[in-house]
This record gives sequence, structure tokens and C-alpha cells, in this order.
Amino acid sequence: MSHQADLVETFLRDLQDRICSAVENLDGQARFTEDAWVREAGGGGRTRVLRNGAVFEQAGVNFSRVHGDTLPPAATAHRPELAGGSFIATGVSLVLHPNNPHVPTTHANVRYFEARKEGVEPVWWFGGGFDLTPFYPVDEDVIHWHRTARDLCAPFGDDVYARYKAWCDEYFYLRHRQETRGVGGLFFDDLNEGGFERCFGLTKAVGNGFLDAYAPIVERRRDTPHGEREREFQLYRRGRYVEFNLVWDRGTLFGLQSGGRTESILMSLPPRVRFEYGYEPEPGSAEARLAGYLKPRDWI
Repeated sequence: MSHQADLVETFLRDLQDRICSAVENLDGQARFTEDAWVREAGGGGRTRVLRNGAVFEQAGVNFSRVHGDTLPPAATAHRPELAGGSFIATGVSLVLHPNNPHVPTTHANVRYFEARKEGVEPVWWFGGGFDLTPFYPVDEDVIHWHRTARDLCAPFGDDVYARYKAWCDEYFYLRHRQETRGVGGLFFDDLNEGGFERCFGLTKAVGNGFLDAYAPIVERRRDTPHGEREREFQLYRRGRYVEFNLVWDRGTLFGLQSGGRTESILMSLPPRVRFEYGYEPEPGSAEARLAGYLKPRDWI
């Protein structure tokens, strides 16, 4: 057992509870259902999914803590000396897919790893972040999102927001499309500089700050009128979410390679999506405007 992992788990379970409660309040109609699951090779988790709500078509908020005798390849890509070692991994991850195309899709994740291998000093690290994927972006919303991210990073160093904002832009990049997944946010991984308390504090700030960043945007856009055209564009752009998660996402790979629960790992995928060959938005349209947002930009 690990005392540090236990401390993180206590925070993460509470974080899942608080986020689910807030999402239910935002939705005002639907409620989460929970699947508690056990991983045969060690550990388990709580998968919570809300469907067909007034605001959210699907919302998933997962908690897991798993352990095993052999680290998956996705976890040792940057630390080859740990290959074959044992591990503990715990985290909360969420993806919210709204009904209204004017409300952005969003993702957040906070996680903690420990790895041990005979002859190698034990290591631990944190990771996490949040990012925003609008279909009809509004500058006011994007600026609020990034200001919230900047402010929660500020106590941990003047350069932290800039570093993790740039890391987010780089990580959530669809190389085969040459575009970002959305307007970014924060992303960090392999964090252990400055000691456990500092790193845990930063991770808690990111987890707690997510609702401050996202909830006001939902409140502003949830009742924006829309029609079939906007809905069809939303479904088309959701295809990019599928492409990223299945082709590039390290967390998806880790979950599948470690024998995680497939339904929980793929909960991030949208409930409805469409692909269209050679789609080109009408020049000058609201849909064409999105392309200008799918490249890194200094928002504040």
C-alpha cells in the first residue's frame, strides 16, 4: 500500500462526487448512474454516466485506482528504465458532450502514478489538465476559460500557466488534420518537481478549478437558439474527438494496454457523431469561422 496514493485517492473520490453533483445541477433534469467495477488484475473504479439530459446529451465522470505487476508500454514510453516494473495508477477523468452546439464539449483529467522496479529508485508523478472544444466559439468564453486556468496556476509559479498552456496546445493536436482539438487549456504530465505536496497542490487546483472554468460558459450558452444545420455541424466536428481519442491519446492507450475496463475508457466518445467525406464549410459562414480557432493562440 502507498500512503501517498491513499491521500490522492481520498481527494479524487471527493472530486468525482462534487463534479457529478455540479453537472446534475447544471443539467437540471438527468442524473448519473454508477457502475462500480473491479479489475481482475488489481484495483477498480466507479464509472458514472449521465444521459439524455436537458443540457448534456452524455456526461461521463470516472474514478479509478488500479495496480499491477507490469507497467503498460504507454506508461514507460518516456521512462524505459521502469519497463517491467509494478505500478499504481489513480485518477478522475471526465468528458461532457452537451446537446446545444453552442455549448462547448469539454474534457478534464487529474491522475497520479507510482512505479517500482527492483534496482531502480521508486518514482511517482502527477498529470492532468482540462481543455475546451467549442463548435461555435465565443471569445468571451475562451478568454474566461484561459484566465481561470492562469489564475489557478499563479500560486505555483509565474511560468506555470504559459508552460502548461503550450503543452496542452501541443498535446491535443491532430497531426493528421494539422489542427488543434479545440482552444486548449492546461496539460501536464510526469510532474514531480518541487516535492509531493507542491505537485499534489497543483493537481488539486486543476481539479477544483475545472468547474470555475466551465460552468459559467454553460450558463451563458445553454439556451442559445440552434437548428438542424448547427446540430449537423456539431456531429461532424465530434468526429475529430473520436479521431484524437482513438489515434493519439496516451490515456486511452494506457487504459486499454493495462487491461482497464473498456466501457469506462471509451466513455469519452460522443453518443452521436457523423463523418462526411471531403467536408468544406461554406466560405464566410459561422462554421468556417471555427478553423481560425484551431491553432495555438495567446488568449490573455
